[in-house]
Parts: sequence; C-alpha cells; structure tokens
Amino acid sequence: MIPNSYYQRLHEWVWRREPKTPAARLALHAARYALALTRDLLEGEISLRAMSLVYTTLLSLVPLLALAFSVLKAFGVHNSLEPVLLQLLRPLGEQAEELTRQIVGFVDRMRVGVLGSVGIVLLLYTAVSMVSKVEASFNYIWKIDRTRGFTQRFSEYLLVLMVGPVLVFTALGLTASVRNSAVVAGLMNIEPFGSMILLLTKSVPYLLIVAVLTFMYGFIPNTRVRLKAAAIGGLFAGIAWQSASVLFANVVVKAGNYNAIYSGFAIVILLLLWIYLGWAIILFGCRLAFYVQHPRYLEGRAETPPPGSREAELLALRVMAEVGECFIEGRPPYRFEELQRRLAAPVEWLERAVALLVRAQLLAEAAPERQLLPARDLAAIDVAQVWLSSRGGWSDPAAGDEHERRARAWLAELERRAAETGRSSLREWLAADRAPRE
Repeated sequence: MIPNSYYQRLHEWVWRREPKTPAARLALHAARYALALTRDLLEGEISLRAMSLVYTTLLSLVPLLALAFSVLKAFGVHNSLEPVLLQLLRPLGEQAEELTRQIVGFVDRMRVGVLGSVGIVLLLYTAVSMVSKVEASFNYIWKIDRTRGFTQRFSEYLLVLMVGPVLVFTALGLTASVRNSAVVAGLMNIEPFGSMILLLTKSVPYLLIVAVLTFMYGFIPNTRVRLKAAAIGGLFAGIAWQSASVLFANVVVKAGNYNAIYSGFAIVILLLLWIYLGWAIILFGCRLAFYVQHPRYLEGRAETPPPGSREAELLALRVMAEVGECFIEGRPPYRFEELQRRLAAPVEWLERAVALLVRAQLLAEAAPERQLLPARDLAAIDVAQVWLSSRGGWSDPAAGDEHERRARAWLAELERRAAETGRSSLREWLAADRAPRE
C-alpha cells in the first residue's frame, strides 16, 4: 500500500462503510473503483508503461498508417484517412492540420510496391510489434505472464490491422451516406426526429471510440475477458479520452509560452504529451476492466503469495487428474476459468501450474478459449513426470559453489528415488482412483 496518510485514511473509511440504500451502494462501489485507480496512478507503474508506448508509437506510426492506407486504397476509401487522423490530433490546436497534412503526405508518398520483399516484411513486422507491445502492457495489467505464440500473434494482429480500418471507415462512410439520403433529410425537418438524428450522427465518433476500446480490452489480453468488463473499461476510457481532448486543446490554446520557448519544437513536445495522455487513459481503462472482472483486487491487499512446494505439487496433480478424467469420459475439455472454479485455486497459482505442465509437454492449451487437453496419451504420461514438472527448474544450473552443487546433486538423487517409488502412468493412476467409486 502507498505510504500516503491521506490516501490511507480515505481508503480505510471507504472500505469500512456499509451502505443501506441502492444509491449509496452504487456511489460506494464507484468510490472504491476510483480509489483503486488512484492507487495505480500513485504507484506509477502504469504511467511508465504509457511512456514506453509513446516511443513505440513514434516508431510505428508511419508503418501503421502506411498499412492502413494500402488496405483502404484497395477499397477506394483512402481519402477518409486524413479527417480521422485530424480528429485524433485535434487537441494539438492550430498546428494539428499542418501536422496531419505532413503525415498523410509522407504516407501517400510511400510506395509499398517498390519496397521489395524485405521492406514489406519489415513494414509488417514494425506494425505487428506495435500491437505486441500493447499486448505486453495489457498482460501486465491483467497479471498474465504468458504471451501469444509468434505465429498466432502475427496472424491475428495482422488480420486486425487490415480488417479494423476497413470496418471503422465503412461505419463512418455509412453514417455520412445515411445522413445525406433524401429520407433522412426529410426527417431532419420534422421534430423531434431532426434533433434525434443530429444527436445520433454527432455521437457516432464517440460510439466508435468506445467500440474500438472495448474490442481492444476484450481481444488483446491473453486471457478470456468478459464482455461486461471490456465494455465498462471501454466506456470509461472513451469518455475520458473525449474529455481529455477538450481539456488538452484548451491548454494548448492558452499555453503560448511553449511556442516562445521551444519555437518549432513545440508541436513535437505537445504531440509527445498528447500521445502519452492517450496511452495513459487507454491503460487505465484496461485496469478498470481488470477490476470489474476481478473485484477482489480492488482493496489492494489481494496479491496472492506464491504457492508452497506441497501446494504447487498438489495443484499440478489435481490439474492433470481433472483434465485426464474429462478426456477419459469424453466430456468437452475444461476451459481455464472452469477449471479454476472447479479447483477453487488462486488464478496466479493455476497459471503457474498450467505453464509448467505445458512446458513439460504434459498439457496442451487450445486457443482462443484456453481449453486444456492432455498433450500425450494418458498411458504415456508418468505421474512422476507431473510431480517433477510442478517443482520447476533451477534458475542457473551452472551457478554456485561446491556446497551448492553438492546440495543440488542430493536433491536430484532424492527426486529420482521418490519418482521411482510407485511409478505408474496417469491412466493407471486415474483407473485406480475410479475403481472404488465404481
């Protein structure tokens, strides 16, 4: 917990309150979420992640736009790129139009066809690596150590980068077409339909931002995110983004000293600040989605300690027993969340156990629903292998002095002797366990 006396007092007061009415209960829940996000802001780790994404964005901005421009050009809607980019840079003030023209002009002059195979591969790699860095930040927020494999990451992210811009610009184009149609034009002259249509068309950019952020929160983290959690995070981040853009634009207008001090570099500094603010909002929206799905972390005291050796061994054996039993009975494979509820184990412990079993090639994990299956025939999986895999490995087998090497050798001999005692396959072990029940 952060050593801040004011925050501590407020935190204890909020968590000690017991609301008696639905309105008070709703307000208290909102206060707890706000306190949790304030704690994350004061700790500074998410802010550091946002700073690192600023650097990645600057390196990947042109490749991303070039890729989107090429895809949009194939559909004949590439001219819509400039208005959207201008809308994103609008908080920079009067210089936003000039910066937008320069970026779009640079992208327009880039000829993907003359880059060659190596250039195209580098262009795609740079664009995909941008999303990969975002995934790493989202996984950190969701307390996930595992990332997608390279092949899965490349194919899924490339599909999103190609299809995403088309869907967004198609939605914008359909909105413009509907508004310009004769039927809608006639309805706009009739109240209250005119005000409703005007309000709806003006809210389309806001709805698109919320929809894009909701999709990001649901798709990018390498875990199953509930729609409710992703939608709440997307709504919060979308509203915060629009509010921040208005506030930032007002600050830019009133901050004439920047131009006097930094001259031509003022636009660069403002661009960096705006990109940082945008990523900070996106990451905090992702954190809110995490809290909605895992409210036990709200209080800030739910950090699960690592499992003891016996707990880790027991959990690995229980995982393989449940997965093997499910496979023998021909039932649908367990999803990760289902198995977590079944075993009533902390998520962090189960993540560690599954990762060790997958690394030992005893368990297989099928995306995207994280279905768990035996990696080999149950008769070819030794129970002793499951036990040994749960113990992990040495951090550096070659390190240490004579006493450490002697201790490691003694432990290895002890594990070998223990593994030889009562050695049996996982199928035999499960059959022996099923016999008394049958």
